[in-house]
Amino acid sequence: MRVFVTGASGFIGSAVVPELIAAGHQVVGLARSDAAAAALTAAGAQVRHGTIDDLDTLRSAAAASDGVIHLAFKHDIAFTGDFQGAADADRRAVDAFGEALAGSDRPFVIASGTLGLLPGRVLTERDGRAPETATETAPGATGPRTRQDTARATLALASRGVRSSVLRLPPTVHGEGDGGFMAALVGIARARGVSGYVGDGSNRWPGVHRLDAALLFRLALEKAPAGSVLHAIADEGVPIRTVAELIGRHLDLPVVSIPQEDVGAHFGWMSGFIGLDSPASSELTRELLGWRPAHPGLVEDLDKGHYFATPSA
Repeated sequence: MRVFVTGASGFIGSAVVPELIAAGHQVVGLARSDAAAAALTAAGAQVRHGTIDDLDTLRSAAAASDGVIHLAFKHDIAFTGDFQGAADADRRAVDAFGEALAGSDRPFVIASGTLGLLPGRVLTERDGRAPETATETAPGATGPRTRQDTARATLALASRGVRSSVLRLPPTVHGEGDGGFMAALVGIARARGVSGYVGDGSNRWPGVHRLDAALLFRLALEKAPAGSVLHAIADEGVPIRTVAELIGRHLDLPVVSIPQEDVGAHFGWMSGFIGLDSPASSELTRELLGWRPAHPGLVEDLDKGHYFATPSA
């Protein structure tokens, strides 16, 4: 297949592209910079210059492809604070892809997330599919959009002749080069002089190695039925206290519970996430696609030490 991939040079995309190429697919990656374009070329992919705001580019690239994997998201929200703007841009991109792919029966796979969807319970692929209100996905609705609204809109494309699927990622997609939540927690511990958690630290986060996630994106592209929700979950739920203890041991720092009144000041932009109990299962995904994670789990990966290498000056 000729596959158009957004976010192709990112942390996950840079694993998805070689996974696709090794399986015999031709990849065209969206690149918003010369550096991204160079990385894609070096990986053996073709380059389409642009951003997810270039809707005409997205439509034409999708129309010229046998399938689309949409990984891009404006993750600089940690610095800009404009989550709504990022969610809106994501929805516009998905709508553009839907227009281009409608009636083609071609695959369209998007990345979504599990964190906070069903706090305190193990999230399955059956959960979170229906709109929470009658207006959230109504044509012409003007209220605030969320990333989950966009996921549901993607699933709805199945009724328009698109083999659409939503691949939910855990908050901890880990591996060498990770600049996400785990790297942020290591940075916070270094800056604060303690490795912290909230409450008793028993709240759980699921995880997956980025190479296992890349394999699942390929399997979704090749085999997922229209309207599928898939979970890239290897670890169902690792207690955040366990993560804090590993960080503390590797950095030789005290491991402490952060009082609720200090959580915002201590964790900064992560304060809204760090206390969530958000385990998730991938049992149905494994049965459907035969996916079997084969790379290190979160605890083993943290213990390898690459998250704790001293940052270059």
